[in-house]
Amino acid sequence: MKRPAWGDEMAQGIQPTCRTFISLVAAVLMPLQAHSQSAGLGAAGELVDPETLRVCADPSNIPFSDQSGEGFENKLAEMVAAATGRSSVVYTWFPSIPGFVRNTLGANRCDVIMGYAQGDELVQNTNAYYRSSYVLIYRKDGDLSGVETLSDPRLLDKRIGVVHATPPSANMAAAKLMRKAKVYPLVVDTRNVPSMAEVMIRDIVAGVIDAAVVWGPMAGYYASKSKVDMAIVPLTREKGGSRMIYRITMGVRPSDQQWKRTLNTFIRDNQADINKLLLSYGVPLLDEQDERITQ
Repeated sequence: MKRPAWGDEMAQGIQPTCRTFISLVAAVLMPLQAHSQSAGLGAAGELVDPETLRVCADPSNIPFSDQSGEGFENKLAEMVAAATGRSSVVYTWFPSIPGFVRNTLGANRCDVIMGYAQGDELVQNTNAYYRSSYVLIYRKDGDLSGVETLSDPRLLDKRIGVVHATPPSANMAAAKLMRKAKVYPLVVDTRNVPSMAEVMIRDIVAGVIDAAVVWGPMAGYYASKSKVDMAIVPLTREKGGSRMIYRITMGVRPSDQQWKRTLNTFIRDNQADINKLLLSYGVPLLDEQDERITQ
């Protein structure tokens, strides 16, 4: 969720993370109360560096973050640093696997996770800076044109790709689509293997699968790189089953209240520029009525 970041939805590697893509971390934060009682680097005893933006990130998780600085969360971090008067951005790199929060934010090695699904108890969430959803993706020149839900009978004889144990799996099972589904691994180390979203889109092009259900930000980015035009359909009309839509926030330590307020002010004042950045990466943005935001 990066995925939705990092409860089940971020497990995609989102792989989201949402860090969607929704996007996964099942580990428990190390205790933070004792840290908050000691002298901090920032305001009110908080453990936030006032000079440098210290970011917790996956080193190889495009389109979210990457050591090359080419992910949209890298670009967003630069915007935050400039707006909050910090002179530079430095990273604590750790793959999006169980233990991510504990070994980064929870260990006080960094001060913010740039993409984190709202509602996960491992961190304190800022206000959401975008909403997105899992999407159904298929070739525009194929025979699935107009399919908008997983219950559409035209999908019954199709082979659909899905990442193991992600929210759409339950909806696919209810629609009897799992019998022919191709299931992709939940947790992968993208330093060594491609993103599962990238693999699924390649498989659609090659005819290995007919369609895929993917966390939206990942689908949008990799579809834009494909040599075949892809339809990207947000799954906003699902009846029952698992939640498909997620609000993505920044994650901070529970003790860092002033820092959260600072980031909320940044999000409020820069929402138009944030949307522009996300759209440039193909992120399917949704408004509060679940309609696509296109500008």
